[in-house]
Amino acid sequence: MKRDYRLLLSIRLLRSFGFGFVPVLLGLRFEERGLGAGPLGAALSIGVLAAALSGLPLAALALKIGRRWVLFATGLLMAISGADLALATQPALLVLAGATGMLGASGVDLGPFLAIEQAALVDSVPDRRRNRAFGRYSLTGGLAVAAGGLLASLGTGPSRVTLVFLLFVALGVMNAAISLLLSPQTVATAPGPIISRASMRPLAALAGLFAIDGLGGGLVLQTVIAYWLHLRFGAGSTVLGPALALIALVQAASYEVASRLADRIGLVRTMVFTHLPSNVLLMLVPFSPNLTVALILLVARFGIAQMDVPARQAYVASIVPPAERAGALAATGTVRGVMQAVGPLIAGLAIQASAAGLPFLLAGGLKISYDLGLYAAFSRRPGGHEASRAPRRP
Repeated sequence: MKRDYRLLLSIRLLRSFGFGFVPVLLGLRFEERGLGAGPLGAALSIGVLAAALSGLPLAALALKIGRRWVLFATGLLMAISGADLALATQPALLVLAGATGMLGASGVDLGPFLAIEQAALVDSVPDRRRNRAFGRYSLTGGLAVAAGGLLASLGTGPSRVTLVFLLFVALGVMNAAISLLLSPQTVATAPGPIISRASMRPLAALAGLFAIDGLGGGLVLQTVIAYWLHLRFGAGSTVLGPALALIALVQAASYEVASRLADRIGLVRTMVFTHLPSNVLLMLVPFSPNLTVALILLVARFGIAQMDVPARQAYVASIVPPAERAGALAATGTVRGVMQAVGPLIAGLAIQASAAGLPFLLAGGLKISYDLGLYAAFSRRPGGHEASRAPRRP
């Protein structure tokens, strides 16, 4: 199983590298084709919605035909999205580039691959290493996103942007090929529901909270932030690429800290205590007097904002039986993703209506309410692998 763990990290690295340059270049490609914030918001919503809605059916399919074949298919879907962005000239085709669910403009924590990979990740490491495994999984993605952001800074002309999106195609094909090397087994050993009735209640409560967080997150996707910086301060790809790369590097470092923090204080406390202050910083961004201040606030915000990601993934996987992990991760991810898909539409309309700061304020408020609700409902319920030891208070 250690071999599977290394393969999963390799898949994560290649895909995240591609997802790192999409947020920088997508808005510029739309602008280059004569499309504004409205069509860009629609494309992001389609991409996020497709990524969210495809997760649960593919998780169920993976139980029948094996994870590697489903991950193979998601690699090919990634290649199709890249080919669309590289070669399409018709506005409708560009807007539909995310219909595969593999556009990657929402970051690295949403896609039809996510629940399948994370369920496999749980099975590939011992319980005592689970928090660290999710931390390294997120760390790998964060470092690769940073490298992708740096690459995007070179794509200043239409021909270079096209070449970078063709690289996205190649990364998808490589992901598909590596997926076939994974072990063929599935986690299910007997017929049964993908989510049992006993698991429904806690998952429904979590899904409701994740929906609030997802709506807030959709308002400030990295593509939206990059486009807002471009409109507000005139930042081009030579600035946006390194800036998003720096944000990704800070995020990557935070993932490693998050896994260690979760071992000390517990998964739920890690989620809330790091996420809450980050949303205060987010609400300050639209009041920035210049690009430098905006970037400082964003770097500080993302330095702690994503520490909840590996903790959240590990927590969901830990409160259900092994055979239900992929279903639980997919179901909660679907709800979160569907709500996240609404955010770009609102953000695009707000930016188009010259109310560019509104998405930041709404996102911060929604996310703070999620943090408070999560702590109130789940602070006394540890994950399954945490139950044997009481988390130490900071």
